[in-house]
Amino acid sequence: MSLINSPERIQGAVERITFHSDDTGFAVLRVRVPGRRELATVVGTVPSVSQGESVDCSGAWVNDRKHGMQFQAEKVRVIPPATLEGMERYLGSGMVKGIGSHFARKLVQAFGEEVFDVIENRPERLLELPGIGRKRLAAVTRAWAEQKAIREIMVFLQSHKVGPARAVRIYKTYGDEAVRIVTENPYRLSGEIHGIGFLTADAIAESLGIEKESPLRAEAGVVHILQEFVGRGHCCVPLTELAARCAELLEIRPETVREAILEGVRRKVLFEEVLEGEPCIWLTSLRDAEIEIAKRLLLLREGHAPWQPIDAQKALPWVEEKTGTRLARSQKEAAAGALRHKVMVITGGPGVGKTTLVNSVLRIVTAKKGRILLCAPTGRAAKRLSESTSLPARTIHRLLEFDHVTGGFKRGPQRPLAADLVVLDEASMVDVVLMSQFLAALPDSTALLMVGDIDQIPSVGPGSVLRDIIASGSVPVATLTEIFRQAEASEIVLNAHRVNRGELPQSGEKDFFYIPAESPEEILDALLHVVLKRIPRRFGLDPAREVQVLTPMNRGVLGTRSLNLELQRRMNPDQAGGVQRFGSTFAPGDKVIQTVNDYDKEVFNGDIGIIRAVDQTGGRVEIDYDGRRVPYDAGELDSIALAYAITIHKSQGSEYPAVVMPVSTQHYVMLQRNLLYTGLTRGKNLVVLIGQPRALAAAAGTANTVERRTALRSRLSSNRPESI
Repeated sequence: MSLINSPERIQGAVERITFHSDDTGFAVLRVRVPGRRELATVVGTVPSVSQGESVDCSGAWVNDRKHGMQFQAEKVRVIPPATLEGMERYLGSGMVKGIGSHFARKLVQAFGEEVFDVIENRPERLLELPGIGRKRLAAVTRAWAEQKAIREIMVFLQSHKVGPARAVRIYKTYGDEAVRIVTENPYRLSGEIHGIGFLTADAIAESLGIEKESPLRAEAGVVHILQEFVGRGHCCVPLTELAARCAELLEIRPETVREAILEGVRRKVLFEEVLEGEPCIWLTSLRDAEIEIAKRLLLLREGHAPWQPIDAQKALPWVEEKTGTRLARSQKEAAAGALRHKVMVITGGPGVGKTTLVNSVLRIVTAKKGRILLCAPTGRAAKRLSESTSLPARTIHRLLEFDHVTGGFKRGPQRPLAADLVVLDEASMVDVVLMSQFLAALPDSTALLMVGDIDQIPSVGPGSVLRDIIASGSVPVATLTEIFRQAEASEIVLNAHRVNRGELPQSGEKDFFYIPAESPEEILDALLHVVLKRIPRRFGLDPAREVQVLTPMNRGVLGTRSLNLELQRRMNPDQAGGVQRFGSTFAPGDKVIQTVNDYDKEVFNGDIGIIRAVDQTGGRVEIDYDGRRVPYDAGELDSIALAYAITIHKSQGSEYPAVVMPVSTQHYVMLQRNLLYTGLTRGKNLVVLIGQPRALAAAAGTANTVERRTALRSRLSSNRPESI
């Protein structure tokens, strides 16, 4: 590339937008510059631009070897269109909702060069045009004001190195107050806007002139670091550890950190409590959630089950006859306990008869006219529960009726659920916040049966709720260990139990296979061959819909990011009809996963779908989730990711026809028994492990050493709700 002229300035109307990234603002524009016969290609960064607008660019002309002469702009400023033709193009570009190309022509013909001033300052004049009523007038003026506000926010944030896609979210959250709020306290963004973390907010704060030792920065930093620990599953952090980490990350004096913590406690955002003799700091909301769980469980367990007393000696033979199933002794004892106690936990690994036991209890309670509700943390887990019981099951969020207006649940203490028995499946996935909200919606008279496998990885959110409940001894627990004859035929089940005992899994002949490979490159080659050729050829499974690659981490050759690019390139090579957003290309046919809960769309973290349609002009996509099509705007695409390969954590509560897992010392920090065990138990009909023998041995041999800091066990152990 060679420089032709020294830096200069050009202006012109945007005739065509060849490319524009909502994430970075990078754009390639075709601009009509007065005095030039041909359209000029302008390359630069601009938060938002529409066809028909004019741009004022400063930079230099260069001769690109591939693309020819271009104006490389160091700065691009958007200015209102100067010509009538440009005004018409701009208004008809779709930038302002309610104004299409036909209406744009009528507006320009009617008001000429005053058209923008009329819309903004004298909108009542639009009523002079035939076919324009009050309703359309209101829609146009509202859209004009919103578009103007968003543009101002985009320009403001672009100057502080924030991408345009985030600006739309900021505007939707704060409205016309956005610039004021961001200017006064940019740290609010990290807690209230998805996709903006503390470091981004801190960079904005620095550019706004907020000092390093500012109390505002210190308080936000303390909460951020506390949330980092919460993100790793802890409910609290030792005071000394939190203070040291804050001083290190924020590079501020320890005195400033201590004052920030004290201020957080004074404002009741934080809470200080001694845990095992050591002062710990909590987010007050998490401590309140733990206390709510303990109180509700201790209250729920009191009294008798809401159905008439059931003679298990008679009921169990009756249900065996009705279902044609023989219950083992351990199952009978657990079923009798579930019929007798108001709160009970059933736990155990795969193939030990949890489903048969639950179905027996449900059959008996139904015969007694008991009202039953079934739920699970995720959509896929709820679907599996419904299929195994032949009864309707819902996610916890749907059961509690999420309120899109308030952001809370409609079901709670003032409007509890109406049920005699509530069954919560996959209880090990439920964190302290969701469990507290769930229990708050159960009336004191309701019986609760929690079912889960505590040997799986714990919840993504904070706490070890099911493990703490079991360890407290405050409620009855039935632990099933006997593998039943039908399950013994499954090599997947047998190997899962081997891993759980710390033993190496053994390659089989039917549904479990281990393929040794050494280097990451060898593992990758073997994985691609297995997924794309061997499994489809031998088992007839579709590699995109029925085979799921699970891996411990996001980074590295064998992480989700790299694997997804490799698998996408082979499974869905035609990306011409796709859109590029947030570092990924999304095209029709791509397999994607929702990465955060979206209550408005009713799509939740871990839901997997297929892209069915893409609007390249608007950057929108339509995703099919089990037959339900959900639209996404361009700025919402950071809430999805490619899902040809996903992390084992994201697979919780799901089951796939076939699972393929790489095992490598690249993932050394994640080589733990519960992670390997969880991955194995996600495969329904086939599991293939590919990797290094020493990595597999390390994973199977490494007990789950990281204990989450919680106090739920000790709160429950008091056995008195009033003392908590």
